Amino acid sequence: MSERPAIRVEGLWQVFGANATAALAAAKAQGGSRGDIAGRLLDQGLIPAVRDATFDVAPGELFVIMGLSGSGKSTLIRGISRLVEPTAGHVDIEGEDVLAASRKRMTELRRTRMGMVFQHFGLFPHMTVLDNVAFPLKVGGMGRKARHEKVMPIIEMVGLKGREAAFPRELSGGQRQRVGIARSLAGDCSVWFLDEPFSALDPLIRRQLQDEFLEIRQRLNTTIVFITHDITEALKLADRIAIMRDGVIVQIGTPTEIVLNPVDSYVREFSKDVAKGRHARVGSVMRSDAGDVGPDDPGLRSDMTLEAALASCMSLYEPVPVRDGDGKVVGMVHPGDLAKALQVEET
Repeated sequence: MSERPAIRVEGLWQVFGANATAALAAAKAQGGSRGDIAGRLLDQGLIPAVRDATFDVAPGELFVIMGLSGSGKSTLIRGISRLVEPTAGHVDIEGEDVLAASRKRMTELRRTRMGMVFQHFGLFPHMTVLDNVAFPLKVGGMGRKARHEKVMPIIEMVGLKGREAAFPRELSGGQRQRVGIARSLAGDCSVWFLDEPFSALDPLIRRQLQDEFLEIRQRLNTTIVFITHDITEALKLADRIAIMRDGVIVQIGTPTEIVLNPVDSYVREFSKDVAKGRHARVGSVMRSDAGDVGPDDPGLRSDMTLEAALASCMSLYEPVPVRDGDGKVVGMVHPGDLAKALQVEET
């Protein structure tokens, strides 16, 4: 039996406007496609910001939701975490129906299970780094000494050791965002929601924090839903990506699938300037049957990028073996398949 999803979202609608719940029910009762239902709502002056979203997030997965401004991505994450009340649908987090949870229960879940980081840091200006990070534990009733001892390793993990006594005004933008990340981790969250946490930072600091974020993720057993409008950031961080347009999830796939097999021109537009060879993996073009391979073995691995793989075997003309992390042959690939995937001319 497959593992239960950490997050399951089914048929989620977020409609803004007067009597949205009744209007959505009436529109759905008339039948038709998702677009038909949304059209009826728009005709009534309502805004269907999220339209029938359905997806699962596996335990420990980093699931990125991306789209242009106004696509509904931030509204979707707020609906999942119930920062706004969804109009219809179902959200299950680690086996619990969160839409049926009481206000008190949701407060408890946010303190003990759900970490949240947003673009705007929301730090308390009169508190030090240490007290800002430890604040969720203070709200939970933990004593001062105990909470400070608990958060010191987290402060060190996000690169702020030695800055515990500093106030937010004394920190750079990147440092303040680190405080926000540390604070969201203080409650030992198992599900982590991040809404464009790095978008307000300059490019150099943003790349640095992305790298640090990936390192932090390796130390945690946390399921992550991450919002961004930046395809480069999505490809760098994600296990899978959901792309939204006008409130609809139009494609869900791995970075390789999004780059090599976009479902339409909208998705293709996101990745048109992406260096495909740096994100797609050999496993995506590998033939699973090892078959008859030639004598050449350039040492390809299934997790190697197409760019690196082609550089290793571009002078070869016969199929070559592909190995997994343990060195076992798991398939074969022809150098021409790599070139074709990269849309370059074979020499």
